[in-house]
Amino acid sequence: MAIEVTDSAPADGADLILTPGALEFIEELHRRFRSTRDERLAARSVRRQEAASTGKLDFLPETADIRSGEWKVAEAPAALQDRRVEMTGPASPAKMAINALNSGAKVWLADLEDACTPTWHNVVDSQVNLYRAARKDLSFTSPEGKEYTLRTDAPLAVVVMRPRGWHLPEKHVLIDGEPAVGALVDFGLHFFANAKQLLDNGQGPYYYLPKMESHLEARLWNDVFSFSEEYVGVPQGSVRATVLIETIPAAFEMEEILYELRDHASGLNAGRWDYLFSMIKVFRDAGKNYLLPDRADVSMTAPFMRAYTELLVKTCHRRGAFAMGGMAAFIPNRREPEITASALEKVKADKTREAGDGFDGSWVAHPDLVPVCRDVFDGVLGNRPNQVDRQREDVSVTAADLLDVSTAEGSITEAGLRSNLYVAVNYVAIWLSGNGAVAIRNLMEDAATAEISRSQVWQQVRNNVVLEDTGETVTEELVSRLLAEETERLRQEVSADMFTGYFEPASRLIGEISLSREYTDFLTLPAYELID
Repeated sequence: MAIEVTDSAPADGADLILTPGALEFIEELHRRFRSTRDERLAARSVRRQEAASTGKLDFLPETADIRSGEWKVAEAPAALQDRRVEMTGPASPAKMAINALNSGAKVWLADLEDACTPTWHNVVDSQVNLYRAARKDLSFTSPEGKEYTLRTDAPLAVVVMRPRGWHLPEKHVLIDGEPAVGALVDFGLHFFANAKQLLDNGQGPYYYLPKMESHLEARLWNDVFSFSEEYVGVPQGSVRATVLIETIPAAFEMEEILYELRDHASGLNAGRWDYLFSMIKVFRDAGKNYLLPDRADVSMTAPFMRAYTELLVKTCHRRGAFAMGGMAAFIPNRREPEITASALEKVKADKTREAGDGFDGSWVAHPDLVPVCRDVFDGVLGNRPNQVDRQREDVSVTAADLLDVSTAEGSITEAGLRSNLYVAVNYVAIWLSGNGAVAIRNLMEDAATAEISRSQVWQQVRNNVVLEDTGETVTEELVSRLLAEETERLRQEVSADMFTGYFEPASRLIGEISLSREYTDFLTLPAYELID
């Protein structure tokens, strides 16, 4: 076996996960699918260059027959019929996993991606917690003696695990001396350890698939699933996958993505924050028509965002799949009642819009928001598990609608620029310290919002944007000055050790990738090199 693990015991219980059989499976996945993964990533760059040079994307003419054909995805298993509230969050530490499972949500998106810093400890600890959760054997006692156990008075949330995207490596698993594909490590370890157990539980191996940009990437996942089911010895179709439509190229291939995964598909999700990041990323050098206003001004009611979400609902329901709403970033603060009341109202309004548009459920990032989301969807669904039967034949979305960024209302201001720099540095610093989901100014930030923040800065510098509140032009010199000021602000807010160990490196990284001549595709790639 040519597979090497640099540390076989990064977390308690690692021996449950890093078994010889599991590692053989990871090696087999790598050898079968790594080269195709590499081809798919290379194709992303080609398509982006075409989009940037023409200033547009369009639906694929070669797959028109799929879009016009009559077909549906496989019927959802009973455990996934009702997804009206989905709790999201990391699977490590165990306390977070237990709270999510006990939250009262129908589903827990157990996140090994944007809300998880991929230290080797976090990767393996997440897998251990999911292994124990599948066997109802997960507990935790805090240093203060508080015990956390899985509830027995009500159903636990159904686990839907999100592996890393295709682009990320796993440097602690080497195959022929090269880092393994992070997505295959995450999926492979979870599937090998839990697929049979989850099926015995009356559920199954369920996954959220992030960051995809084409139906050919979905085809690759489908091939992985089919091979894995045969390898482990579970029925074909046991895997069910929900795809996050969180890139602008994928928005033009929703039908094709569902078609490729149709025997394994469960639905699509409106991954709103990564979608904004993708819009900036793909069209970053396509001119001023693709300049977004301050992030705080971009709402889901912007015409291009409405087009995206309504097309998603229509596509899903036409094909018998679930349409899942996105994350409301507002989080309550139990110590500040006014902030909590405001957060609850904003979340309620967001979920009311989604339920009214036909979504079958939506995400929340905090257990206190579960009842808010549930009440809204209860009001629309009643005793029905979903509203897939609502076909949305009234919706008609064109390519121009999806790309109509210029009509989004809002301003580009120094306040917004400062906020982008503050959030990006703050988030990356906490990410480097090992925590991938961070509350900043009463918003739950993850890697996607940090990506938006630093990408807007890069785009504004390249377009010589004039700030509407100060009249200054966004230059490298201005960004450097404001970055220094926001970094100094953060120095006053954290301990000296935290600042030196994490915030200074984070500030340097954000400065480098925001001002570099070449755009950095994912900030987590250089950041990954700074963690153990």
